[in-house]
Amino acid sequence: MHSITLESPTDFTGWRAAARSLIASDVAPDAVSWRVAGESASLFDEPMPASAPVQDQPSFTVPRDFLELASTVVLHRDPSRFALLYRLLWRLRHEPRTLSLTMDPDVVQAHAWTKSVRRDIHKMHAYVRFREVPGTEPKGFVAWFEPDHHIVEAATPFFMRRFTNFSWAILTPERSAYWDMQELSFGPGAKRSDAPADDAAEDLWRKYYASIFNPARLKVSAMMGHMPKKYWRNLPESELIPQLIAQSQERTLDMIHRSASTPQHKRRATVAPSVAKKRPPATSLDAVREQALHCRDCPLWKNATQTVFGEGRQKANIVFVGEQPGDQEDLAGHPFVGPAGKLLNKALVDAGIDRKATYVTNAVKHFKWEPRGKRRIHKKPSDLEISACHQWIERELEIIQPELIVALGATAARSIFGKATPIEKNRGHVIKAANDGNGHPADILVTVHPSFLLRVPSEDRDAAYEKFVADLKLIRPYAQAS
Repeated sequence: MHSITLESPTDFTGWRAAARSLIASDVAPDAVSWRVAGESASLFDEPMPASAPVQDQPSFTVPRDFLELASTVVLHRDPSRFALLYRLLWRLRHEPRTLSLTMDPDVVQAHAWTKSVRRDIHKMHAYVRFREVPGTEPKGFVAWFEPDHHIVEAATPFFMRRFTNFSWAILTPERSAYWDMQELSFGPGAKRSDAPADDAAEDLWRKYYASIFNPARLKVSAMMGHMPKKYWRNLPESELIPQLIAQSQERTLDMIHRSASTPQHKRRATVAPSVAKKRPPATSLDAVREQALHCRDCPLWKNATQTVFGEGRQKANIVFVGEQPGDQEDLAGHPFVGPAGKLLNKALVDAGIDRKATYVTNAVKHFKWEPRGKRRIHKKPSDLEISACHQWIERELEIIQPELIVALGATAARSIFGKATPIEKNRGHVIKAANDGNGHPADILVTVHPSFLLRVPSEDRDAAYEKFVADLKLIRPYAQAS
């Protein structure tokens, strides 16, 4: 019997290295025992290092689906998870279609454990509550959570992205995570008493929770399914739940007997009042660009390096509208010069379009970002910021008078159409004689932003790129007329 000792309960790298050696040495699953450092070995186990010599065996390519499945299954608490994964790996070598056997007990068990781990990660994201640690400077926050599985290292990057600008710790019985606003690190487990019991903000949170509780939509069984009682003791609002449930019928009847209120009509986000009317009219792009350099109509200018205005031919037939400048555009002062811009240039070449004959701009002229360590990470502009910047798009289009506007992505489409516009539903064809908001008709093509292609999984990237190029080929007649 070969005994494999892994460094930690989540040592996927160690398991993978050991499994590779075992498979190459043709060791059957029932001849291997798996344990984590600190656990006692069987009397008949024969220790085998993870880096054991690999025998001369035919090459074996592991399916990507299995690696993704295994990297999640190792986070489960069941001690037999490593043995199950090795058994599946062994079977894949002899039966390559094993994972497609949806009723196979091993496959069913692996997927059930995966679902359980992902549910546990979701619960951690939903039910962690940070409490302020008194006397810390800058402010520090601590949360206590009791996961069912070994998910701390997999789940906590979510909090690093969401709560970047203050330091925090998440304590659990086996493993703890720490964020110091620069680096995410992990340490040993802790006790519940190590976390604060309450803080001053929780009374305000309880009042808010009670105010948004809708008794008419209460379904106790559904609520208990989404919020199991095991998490209640960590949630400040939990002490209100029994009382709110008990009062729900009475409050529902009270709501029914009240007179109906007059609904408020949804208003489109606007800047108040329109400062664009105060600016003198400009008849050239250079003059409008000079005015935009001093724009203070929304707060984005405060953290941006500079205004990034549009560039290209003043009488271009085609105008490309993107979302906003990125990190490299903000530093250079020119639109579409970063990774997305390079990809757009390549796609235009493949579509037979000369970028120099077009005009390229953005719906928002300042870079909106949030810090993540030493990096500036793009953040989507709000409707208010898009509305504040729309005046510059209007004036660019008024001067250029294009025959076609190409909206690259949802933000650009929102700016051009004045409302949210689904991309996939509207791409693949030119929308004829749409109004660009300036009183003269312009055709519009809606497609994805090039940065979307950079985020597509590698296996789907070629197909997504070809679809993008196909969209751009639709504008050839406009390019030929210019």
